[in-house]
Amino acid sequence: MKELKDLQIGESLQDVTLSPVSRLDLIKYAGASGDYNPIHTIDEEAEKAGLPGIIAHGMWTMGNLAKLFTPYYEEGFIEDYTIRFKGMVFLNDVVTLNATLDDNEEEKMKFKVNATNQDGNEVIKGNVVLCKI
Repeated sequence: MKELKDLQIGESLQDVTLSPVSRLDLIKYAGASGDYNPIHTIDEEAEKAGLPGIIAHGMWTMGNLAKLFTPYYEEGFIEDYTIRFKGMVFLNDVVTLNATLDDNEEEKMKFKVNATNQDGNEVIKGNVVLCKI
């Protein structure tokens, strides 16, 4: 694993692939976040809402994206984080997280980030600004 200071523009951090999304993941997240919308935990309610099945909380996916930066907590911290939701994450989806260095200033690094499912469909994309320590 490279240190952040050695990363060049256009290079990516090591991708993180999450375990298949489970119902238990979403139930735990609902409890932690207070988001008990039943489309995230109950099949019948998701179907009533016109969905093919329960979907992960968008913020669950967004929160997981921060795992890309966890190995670098001694080198910097996330100052800004903007995300655009592009698609839904369903039960058993395998989500891969990616961050590519877009700009490297004296005190800040700017990354393009995204998450894709097992079919290569982008589910979120955005930007992260990391302040160097």
